[in-house]
Amino acid sequence: MKLNAGTYEIIIESGSIAKTGEYAASAVKPCRTLVVSDDNVYPLYGKTVEESLTGAGFDVAESYVFPHGEEQKNLTTFSAILEHMAAQHLTRTDVVFALGGGVTGDMTGFAAACYLRGIRFVQIPTSLLAMVDSSVGGKTAVDLSAGKNLVGAFHEPSLVICDPEVLSTLPADFFTDGMAEAIKMGMLGNRALFDGIRDKALTTAQIIEMCVTDKRDIVARDFRDNGERQKLNLGHTVGHALEVLSDYTIRHGHAVAAGMHVITRASAARGLCSEELLRALDAALVAAGLDPMLCSRHSVEDLHRGTLHDKKLRGNTISLVIPREIGVSELMKFTTDELTDIIRAGIEA
Repeated sequence: MKLNAGTYEIIIESGSIAKTGEYAASAVKPCRTLVVSDDNVYPLYGKTVEESLTGAGFDVAESYVFPHGEEQKNLTTFSAILEHMAAQHLTRTDVVFALGGGVTGDMTGFAAACYLRGIRFVQIPTSLLAMVDSSVGGKTAVDLSAGKNLVGAFHEPSLVICDPEVLSTLPADFFTDGMAEAIKMGMLGNRALFDGIRDKALTTAQIIEMCVTDKRDIVARDFRDNGERQKLNLGHTVGHALEVLSDYTIRHGHAVAAGMHVITRASAARGLCSEELLRALDAALVAAGLDPMLCSRHSVEDLHRGTLHDKKLRGNTISLVIPREIGVSELMKFTTDELTDIIRAGIEA
């Protein structure tokens, strides 16, 4: 598949991680490469990727492996990746490979965007969440203590390689994490995806393909996130606040699931959608192993304060994604004061 905001291939194929070199050589000329990964993923797939690259004629530099976890997605790790790129003498004609989940992809992409004012990178997502969402679309970032993804850049990969087979090594909770983003895509504009997940009628590869296809089309129309692409943030404003409040002990997908529940419950309370939609969403989340009620662990005031660092704020207003029915959603603007009432309605209604 191709994404036309810069045009690059998105490969979804079982066993494709062992063909990394072959697919990379079709996207870029053999050059010096660097694999960035974490200490969970690299021992599983790092050598496979590097041997494939070497076999395809690439010069493979010493890999950079950092400790796993969202808490590593910070400026310190980002700086260390940049220093390693320089120590390995990467140039503007070289390529960095992000091997891992969303944290690895976001940080590596941001480092590639900044190093020498921009070099190429390839995404090899190894989590369901990264496959269905973060590896596609060119958003890269790191966290600040104030909130999620507050420093970053738009920088598209040269290639994305999704190998569903690697998901077999994921802990169950990590797989569930990705299902939240898949359910989100169904809620936004794909009734067949939503129903297929609910009815357990889709394979993992089919879910990945449907999510990637939908996101590809949205990003192609709004790469810079000024309009329609903002709909991909359904549940994320409250979800990101929940992640920060939990010191990232609540994973991204679980937080987004709770955020979707809050915004849908508040929308139902305001007559913007039906109670039936809320029940359908909650049923899908629970069936996937997600807890819609996680936000109830925190006060309305704490959650509201967490949303005030949201990168989507424009002055004192923010656009929220309001679900109307399954497959239909709308962007609506609210003031930060109104956001308090929305969170309250989503928790207390």
